[in-house]
Amino acid sequence: MSAAPTGATSADAAQTIAVEVCAIDQVTPLIKHFRLAPSRGGRLPAFSGGSHIVVVMRGATRVYRNPYSLLSPPNLLETYEIAVRRMEESRGGSHFMHDSLKVGSHLEIAPPINLFALDKIARKHVLIAGGIGITPFLAQLEDLHGGRVPYELHYSVRSPEHAAFLNRLRDREGDKVHMYYDSEGTGLDYQRMLSNQPLGTHIYVCGPAAMISHVIDTARSCGWPDSHVHFEQFSAPPVGDAFDVYLARSKVNVHVVPDQSLLECIEAAGVEVPYLCRGGVCGFCHTKVVELDGELLHHDHFLSDADKASGKHIMPCVSRARGKRLVLDL
Repeated sequence: MSAAPTGATSADAAQTIAVEVCAIDQVTPLIKHFRLAPSRGGRLPAFSGGSHIVVVMRGATRVYRNPYSLLSPPNLLETYEIAVRRMEESRGGSHFMHDSLKVGSHLEIAPPINLFALDKIARKHVLIAGGIGITPFLAQLEDLHGGRVPYELHYSVRSPEHAAFLNRLRDREGDKVHMYYDSEGTGLDYQRMLSNQPLGTHIYVCGPAAMISHVIDTARSCGWPDSHVHFEQFSAPPVGDAFDVYLARSKVNVHVVPDQSLLECIEAAGVEVPYLCRGGVCGFCHTKVVELDGELLHHDHFLSDADKASGKHIMPCVSRARGKRLVLDL
């Protein structure tokens, strides 16, 4: 995970931008591609490859706020492009994007944040994507194209029809794109790839959790320093049992329902919590636990194992509690 975020200091503190859906394309059986233009015209904020935005979707009964990587060229700011995979076990956000949006629909977005930036001193970049994980690399490739630093992309999907944006990649990048199809048994040989890279190479991976873990473990076994391995994995808040929480500083009781995150329910109660990613990555919504009668269910990629075991910390964007009482320092 890249360390220093760039862009706005807090998605909650920054004013959202009103945008209009100006194009929708079905690029695979499960992925839709959306183009967003500013409702008032003009240009959108600048960003670099690897950035994401948080899309605010106002449904009939609740508000969804989901992070999506920007895949449009960073030098073209008249529109932003995002891609959304329809998740069958979605809590509603991906279904809203797929089923409710039409050309002309209106949304709000937070300004771009980059938690997955390319390392500026790398002597080579190796990009590894799985499925919808291709999205942040599309903008990164625009940053790399024509530069002096060598790079290559390894893109793994279940079958050819699930290879989103493949024509765009091949037209733009040619033989720098290496494809792997589970249906054809052409899987990635991580050991071979990672043990034959020149000194100064940085590796970037985005995709399913198992892929990211495999890349990280293989890189460590090959002697790669952690500082040269970058990953992005936004977790969707899982459903779970309902529970109650008391916000000590705000003096507010919050009931957390099964299909909403702790963060969403705190926001619905009128208490603001700063965030950048809403996916358990950035650490911005890190909250101290004052009292706990039960257990915390951690789903983030930020807290250390020691922090999780202590029972004193929680990332409310993706984590939950199970038990009789939870008191937070909010």
